[in-house]
Amino acid sequence: MSHIIETPSPNFDERSLPVTMLVLHYTGMQDAASALARLTDPEAKVSAHYLVAEDGQVIRMVDEDQRAWHAGRSYWRGITDVNSASVGVEIVNPGHEFGYRPFPEAQVEAVIKLSRKIVHRHRITRGNVVGHSDVAPARKNDPGELFPWAHLAKHRLALPRPTKNLVDPLWNDASFLLALERFGYDVTDREAAVRAFQRRFRPELIDGIIDGESRAILLALLLPRPMGD
Repeated sequence: MSHIIETPSPNFDERSLPVTMLVLHYTGMQDAASALARLTDPEAKVSAHYLVAEDGQVIRMVDEDQRAWHAGRSYWRGITDVNSASVGVEIVNPGHEFGYRPFPEAQVEAVIKLSRKIVHRHRITRGNVVGHSDVAPARKNDPGELFPWAHLAKHRLALPRPTKNLVDPLWNDASFLLALERFGYDVTDREAAVRAFQRRFRPELIDGIIDGESRAILLALLLPRPMGD
């Protein structure tokens, strides 16, 4: 990873919780310059700890000991102040609004190197390395279905998609949603929660429908050792 460029953002305040999460986003803007301008604009009142450009350059905007404003109204595993409990990384990508595209290899490698250091510093578990859509399913869909979660999982930086010995537990929909909530999601908006889960763990089919494959994947994730590639 190349040298980290310091571009401080005024948009931060004090943490009220220890860091237990890493939240990954895409910028969802037309280019890196627009994203950086917004993340450092005091009027915008948004920020992140880091920005990773498409060429792999890393920019630090907020120190990790401070609370950046990246997650908004969010929830994960009982935590409602996700900003206080997380480090936020923005990954430059136009997103679904401006021409969503695959993340370049140099960018992905930089995200992996940066994430490894963050996870090590704060002893963040794999299950708490999440996407913005995981913590805000009704509002967000980033970093989206093209983000290479499997690549992070191979480096033990995220949970793998379960692929082995999958068994459909035949839960009814209410039982599936209870299990999804137990795993970590806010299930207030049922379909949005299912879509977020699918976007993360079955990105080839994001339809918000609770089916046998979704049930089997969730059951495997709730087991003590998720079995995946």
